[in-house]
Amino acid sequence: MAGGGLSASSAPKQFPGKMTPFVFVTCVVAATGGLIFGYDLGISGGVTSMAPFLKKFFPAVYQKETAEASVSNNQYCKFDSQLLTLFTSSLYLAALVAALLASTMTRIFGRRVSMLFGGSTFFVGAILNAAAQDLFMLILGRILLGIGVGFANQSVPVYLSEMSPPRLRGMLNVGFQLMITIGILAANCINYFTAKVKSGQGWRISLGLAIIPAAIITVGAILLPETPNSLVERGKEDKARAMLRRIRGVPDVEDELADLVAASRTSQAVHHPWRNILKRKYRPQLMMGILLPFFQQITGINVIMFYAPELFKIVGFGDDASLMSSVITGAINVVATFVSIASVDRLGRRFLLLQGGIQMFISQIAVGTMIMVEIGENGTGSFPRGRAILLVLFICIYVSGFAWSWGPLGWLVPSEIYPLEIRSAGQSITVAVNMVATFVIAQVFMAMLCHLKYGLFYFFSGWLIVMNLFIYFCLPETKGVHIEEMTKVWKNHRLWRRFMDEDDETEDKQVVEDGMVDDNDHYDGA
Repeated sequence: MAGGGLSASSAPKQFPGKMTPFVFVTCVVAATGGLIFGYDLGISGGVTSMAPFLKKFFPAVYQKETAEASVSNNQYCKFDSQLLTLFTSSLYLAALVAALLASTMTRIFGRRVSMLFGGSTFFVGAILNAAAQDLFMLILGRILLGIGVGFANQSVPVYLSEMSPPRLRGMLNVGFQLMITIGILAANCINYFTAKVKSGQGWRISLGLAIIPAAIITVGAILLPETPNSLVERGKEDKARAMLRRIRGVPDVEDELADLVAASRTSQAVHHPWRNILKRKYRPQLMMGILLPFFQQITGINVIMFYAPELFKIVGFGDDASLMSSVITGAINVVATFVSIASVDRLGRRFLLLQGGIQMFISQIAVGTMIMVEIGENGTGSFPRGRAILLVLFICIYVSGFAWSWGPLGWLVPSEIYPLEIRSAGQSITVAVNMVATFVIAQVFMAMLCHLKYGLFYFFSGWLIVMNLFIYFCLPETKGVHIEEMTKVWKNHRLWRRFMDEDDETEDKQVVEDGMVDDNDHYDGA
């Protein structure tokens, strides 16, 4: 099979353990870090469609939208403003830089500290946005929000993967994506009601309410325990043993602890993780860590999530109808994510990614074709009510496909594939690529829509073909494999095993043994 299998002799180890109430509650609390990302994804599009917001900060866009006798009636170019898209996309540039810095903090101080810093910074950014009096204040708030998103997205998926029992890691890690979808839905509902505020200050309420998800993850980070992997990495082996017993629900954790200690010794021998991640033997993980988040964004999902209200207005929906349509797609997003939670550890990562990719491809083709037929080449047409409802249906089919495949698994797979010595650096690269792709799409989408028109949806559907081919031939199945045993998955894949150079591994093992001789007296593990 293209995905590769494991021989009995080289299969990863299995350790005793079960789902405990403690680990379930812990992972749910940690997953709330996704709320801040989701809330921002959902709130931005609704706020930028509110006339009072546009009138205050982007008067040129407001005049272009409201002018009854404009030079061009082209619906495709209605919101084409680089300054307006900069409001949305500036957050993702800040998140890119923050994610790279978060790697060091996560490794040295632990996963909780990064989550705490991310939540508190997002909190301050939300206050600034709600109180904004000029564009500078607005963008500064967005940058602080971006720093918070960068730190949270870097640390939360790693935290979840390290705390979860291997056989349920997929389900618990998908909780992060579930919280993202809940954040999006909450934001869409809030925008629907705040758009009706007669004072014209509804946008301030929408932006200011971001303090709620920020407060949730900030308080949660204070209360959460640290992961056993991080405790071992920082030399706290006794605490790691106690934490393993608590989260696995069994007294005998010495074999798993020994694996964590071995991984930590390798990690301590790697003094330059950013340089070492470029080694040949880490090439498979690095390629996945770059391409999966890139592909996640090039599905076109953020076209829907950022600009759903504007998109629905473009195809002829009124203000209220466009916001309500966003609420509907947001609700579909949440419900469909539960499909992934229920099936990811049973059906596997590869199946869901392939099935979701096919479903999104069909939906994108249908949406593009309907817009071509109804809006036309010059962008002056409109949707009859019945076909507008059909358009929303296809968008919901598209969103559901993303919600149980590329949405959660674009975060899950990278968070579980890196060995400990490069895990923080690798996750930072994953978040950075995600933010770069998100920034670029957010910045150029309106301009691309203006120039490519309905062809933009064909553009994204073409990428979906590439993505499915990549998954089929290049991604091994990782369900049920212990996070510190993941290297064996790559050794048994017919494409990637050529990169797993035994000489490199022997050299690293010797470095660890030579470097840890003096520390043996201090180790009381298995």
